[in-house]
Amino acid sequence: MAEKITPRSVDYSQWYIDIVLNAKLADYSPVKGAMVIRPRGYAIWERIQAEFDRRFKETGHQNAYFPLLIPMSFLQKEKEHVEGFKPELAVVTHGGGEELEEPYCVRPTSETIIWSMYKNWIQSYRDLPLLYNQWCSVMRWEKRTRLFLRTSEFLWQEGHTAHETEAEAVEETMRMLGIYKEVAEKHLCLPVIAGRKSESEKFAGAVATYCIEAMMQDKKALQAGTSHFLGQNFGKAFDVQFQGRDGRLEYAWATSWGVSTRLIGALIMTHSDDRGLVLPPSLAPEQAVIVPILKNDTKAAVLAYCEKVLAELKAAGIRAILDADDTQSPGWKFAEHEMNGVCLRIEIGPRDMEAGKAMVVRRDTGEKTPIDVLGLGARARELLDAMQTSLYERARAFRIANTKSVADRGELLAFYGKDQGEGSGTAAASGGFAEGLWCGSAECEAELKAETKVTIRCLPEGRQEGIAGACCLCGKPAKHLAVFARNY
Repeated sequence: MAEKITPRSVDYSQWYIDIVLNAKLADYSPVKGAMVIRPRGYAIWERIQAEFDRRFKETGHQNAYFPLLIPMSFLQKEKEHVEGFKPELAVVTHGGGEELEEPYCVRPTSETIIWSMYKNWIQSYRDLPLLYNQWCSVMRWEKRTRLFLRTSEFLWQEGHTAHETEAEAVEETMRMLGIYKEVAEKHLCLPVIAGRKSESEKFAGAVATYCIEAMMQDKKALQAGTSHFLGQNFGKAFDVQFQGRDGRLEYAWATSWGVSTRLIGALIMTHSDDRGLVLPPSLAPEQAVIVPILKNDTKAAVLAYCEKVLAELKAAGIRAILDADDTQSPGWKFAEHEMNGVCLRIEIGPRDMEAGKAMVVRRDTGEKTPIDVLGLGARARELLDAMQTSLYERARAFRIANTKSVADRGELLAFYGKDQGEGSGTAAASGGFAEGLWCGSAECEAELKAETKVTIRCLPEGRQEGIAGACCLCGKPAKHLAVFARNY
């Protein structure tokens, strides 16, 4: 199977697509820009979804569902919002063979239709907060697509909350950012930087956007989740007023936040290798596979032995399978299960059976360990826990090794493989995350993006106090510490 994978060093983009297709995670659909998520890919999404959904409910949120089609007039009520999404809208003009009186857009995000309903449900401060989330698909008419990372239609969750006070809404915005960071790091093994977006990078219609940013193996950034403080923008646009505790009418305060199937792309690009998919054990559809080494005279005995091992693994809470297919060689199976990202491969042949052992191979390191079958469930659990920790620490070490503090424009451009003033291209292997002081000027930011395709990914939380020094782009007094990177 490995020959189907283009090495990362040859073509990183093709390597990524090869893994998605050969690990049977997704495929191209007849609908331009859309994908079919195959069962293995969807199983990973279900486990990601479950981790988030549990935390949402623990913090008082409820799941709901709102329509796919949104009246065009709704989007036009919030000027900044409609302008931000206008290039990506898919519009329905006919239904039932007739032209519609008003066009509908296929949901690019749901703030507008949800706040049109909140107007009916919120009259008093006693009705607040409303803490709603929905799991759904959205459509944004992307011109350049890539499986999982950017498709016209994708799956996600979008939380939409309404609050009595600004402080409560800000607290909610940061709470959800924290949940995103926790799940990304604990379960996806993605070390992320949490911070605020610059004004030019924030969500259309938001007062402030916060995000988590991860580094992929090609040193580009991937935005893995966003949480938006919307202020009273949508409350005012949809006239959502409530009677406050003092009897006066006030506009509701809002947040929205979301993560999507893009996280599967992040998993692939952070952990996988040239043999195929590597998955954190907490998200892997199969945490262990038993591959029997079958010979005619011992076949029945080895299979019976493997069944007992399978039962022990399952009793230990491990998602395990037995690959008893005798039409393929053990070597073929090894490569197939490596491609699919099964965390542990347990090889059992006649000699292993006689010795009461099994050969256990970790997917991430390839390390082989002979283990006594007695107590194998507990030992396998230890290996899975070690793999979960190792994947996170390895990704974190990679990010640290490819992060550089820069003092001025020359250092920044050199880091991204561009000599200042020469107008030369950028080296594919250059860059990573650059940390530098920034004056807050949109002009500085835009000029850098046009020249290098490098953007400000975020202004990291907890590191904005006591800023003193010069902007690394223009030399003017700095206001922020920024994280720069090329991104997906």
